[in-house]
Amino acid sequence: MEQSFRVEKALNNNVLIASHPAYGEVVLLGKGIGFGKKKGDEIAESAVEKCFVLKNEREQEQYKKLLPELSEEFIALMNEVIQHIKQRVGVPLNEHIHVALTDHIAFTLKRLEQGLDVKNPFLAETKSLYPLEYKIAAEVAGLIGDKLGVALPEGEAGFIALHIHSAISKQSLSEANQYSQLIAKLVGIVERQLGIDIDRESIHYLRFVRHLRYAIDRLKKGEKVEEPKNLSKILKEAYPLCYNLAWKLVKVMQQTLHLPADDAEAVYLTLHLQRLAEKKSGTTI
Repeated sequence: MEQSFRVEKALNNNVLIASHPAYGEVVLLGKGIGFGKKKGDEIAESAVEKCFVLKNEREQEQYKKLLPELSEEFIALMNEVIQHIKQRVGVPLNEHIHVALTDHIAFTLKRLEQGLDVKNPFLAETKSLYPLEYKIAAEVAGLIGDKLGVALPEGEAGFIALHIHSAISKQSLSEANQYSQLIAKLVGIVERQLGIDIDRESIHYLRFVRHLRYAIDRLKKGEKVEEPKNLSKILKEAYPLCYNLAWKLVKVMQQTLHLPADDAEAVYLTLHLQRLAEKKSGTTI
């Protein structure tokens, strides 16, 4: 038997807060679903286009405070955006993206209206770490731009990509952002120590960043990496600069993440660093 929703508050014609016997408090979306509705009215499940369960009190309050500040056109656009993301990734999204990404885009648009610049210092790292998410984010930025007649800066696609990655991986947004910041810091150390400028669009940069990402993942998961016999001793003698730099990077990762690292991480980092160091000092690679 179909259970009905009971209206708690109509936010506008297309969005309302309701309660349900099984789901608790929810947000309901549907064309005209909130028109003329008042507290206590019942709505059949069949009349609901979208239903978002508000899982915790903090999230409930955030969403309820956010929606009345937004136009119905913008809310509809963000639902279209999130539907596009769902179709492109092909996996379930963490429902918090409805709150987080909507809030983020609304704030960005407000900043642009005020003539404020939107800068993303970790754009290159985000593009390399999350290529699929970035590609989808660029599509989203284009969709929003077309609908609202506003050009979103490239850096904004990087921020949207982090929201998408967070929703896919169930990794918190702050943790995803921490990856980008940590890798940017590590790359900066390498450039200073080796006296090189790494081209953020080069295959060398892409390979190095992906290796760092997997190294961080291994630290997070406590996974061990097998070291070929005697390779550490050989590399230490053959490439002392890169070997010592590799250990410096490992220590920065350990200090930032507050996690131990396997000795073999420095060995494989040395190999990557040596490839970078083979380029002449001061050149762009």
